[in-house]
Amino acid sequence: MNSYFPDDDRCDCTIIHEDVVNDVRKHMPCEEELMDLADFFKVFGDSTRVSIICALFKAEMCVCDIAALLGMTKSAISHQLRVLKQSKLVKYRREGKVVYYSLDDDHVKNIFDQGLSHIEEK
Repeated sequence: MNSYFPDDDRCDCTIIHEDVVNDVRKHMPCEEELMDLADFFKVFGDSTRVSIICALFKAEMCVCDIAALLGMTKSAISHQLRVLKQSKLVKYRREGKVVYYSLDDDHVKNIFDQGLSHIEEK
């Protein structure tokens, strides 16, 4: 007996509710979309990337600024920014020799805020 889950949380039925299963199956995204979504959420699985996203809510920043803020090397920050760019979470613009990073769009803040709201629930 697993003490983590109370007994009343276990389903002891063996009946498959085919109408429910078939209806849900019709509305499920295809496997490729689910894999892409899982990869997208993996990007949020790194605290450095989440910290960078949080910083970019407040201001457009260059690699040097982000590195100073987080107490990390420019190389480490550049690596994480590359991952965030590939996932279309951040964008950049060049001003002379300086490259400034910002959030790609409002969806990023919405995703972050929803996640933060969820973990703050008590």
